Amino acid sequence: MAKFDPIVGRYVYVQCEGETYRTYYEENGQGIPLVCLHTAGTDGREWRHQLCDPEITKNFHVIAFDLPRHGKSIPPGDFFKQEDEYKLTSRFYTEFIMAFCRALELKAPVIMGSSMGGNVCLPLALHFEDELSALIAIEACDHSPGWWIDPLHHPHIHGGEVAATSVFGLMAPQSPDDYRWETWWYYAQGGPGVFKGDLYFYSLDHDFRDLCRKISGRLPMYLMTGVYDFACTPEMTQQTADKIKNSECIIMENIGHFPMSENPEVFKEYLMPVLKKIVQSDREAHRSTGRESDSLPRGARSHREFDRDDGGRSRSGGNAPKVLDFESHGSRQHGDDRGSVRTIDVDSGGGRSNRR
Repeated sequence: MAKFDPIVGRYVYVQCEGETYRTYYEENGQGIPLVCLHTAGTDGREWRHQLCDPEITKNFHVIAFDLPRHGKSIPPGDFFKQEDEYKLTSRFYTEFIMAFCRALELKAPVIMGSSMGGNVCLPLALHFEDELSALIAIEACDHSPGWWIDPLHHPHIHGGEVAATSVFGLMAPQSPDDYRWETWWYYAQGGPGVFKGDLYFYSLDHDFRDLCRKISGRLPMYLMTGVYDFACTPEMTQQTADKIKNSECIIMENIGHFPMSENPEVFKEYLMPVLKKIVQSDREAHRSTGRESDSLPRGARSHREFDRDDGGRSRSGGNAPKVLDFESHGSRQHGDDRGSVRTIDVDSGGGRSNRR
């Protein structure tokens, strides 16, 4: 008998900045919505291990989407007419993430992203704290200079191979070869100029060195970085966490820049304690609002309501996800008071964790 993964893939039409994007995403599980953001130049396949993990999906509705131009999400229809090279900006990135969440009608999702997907958690915390419940920023810091370079998109250079090989050294030598080369393969399949364009956000447009202290701390933020990451070193992550109220810095041993794909087993040892805290916080919030314990968990509707018949309606009677216009939210200004620092021991293979 054939073996099947429990992942379900779908397309949703997302409107952002006047364009409609046919966006591919994969999902599994029920409970708290957990939206996973891929790294620069690749796609949601990086999260396949977490999407298939029953210990994660029993409490979380795990969703991984491909940003436009990545994976199965094609560029805008007139991309071939664009004279300027592709450059991902912080504004578009944050607005698209939130537009995607609204299109799927997710209530207070958790955002978990790695590399550029980790860095974008900082502007999400500053501008969209009212729509989210927690942030897991993996391999993230307030500024990552030096990676937006011309050889990553040059007619004399094989773009896929140079992109893939340029990041291979960011993975830990202890990570299994099969997973490291699988990650390499994802990068080798990227579209022309996409990796370089993403790194415009990663290295130039994202600069939160003077903005971290403006994050209110209402959202818990978990910053997780591997010791073998030299693009975002543990020191860079720790320095960033020191400036963000209600943040926790977790340094992961024996892992590099792509924890979820290069070594999912080791990554899981660090991730599960974080997810446990989020589940506990969610339950406490439900109790405080008088919500019954047996009520439908947030995000649990996905597999039933989106299980459509040929007419475009769900078999449970609901409508297909709406295409919603994005409404930008202005940032809020908060005081810069900093909390105290305390150390928390995490039973996860020798990693270190500091909480603000």
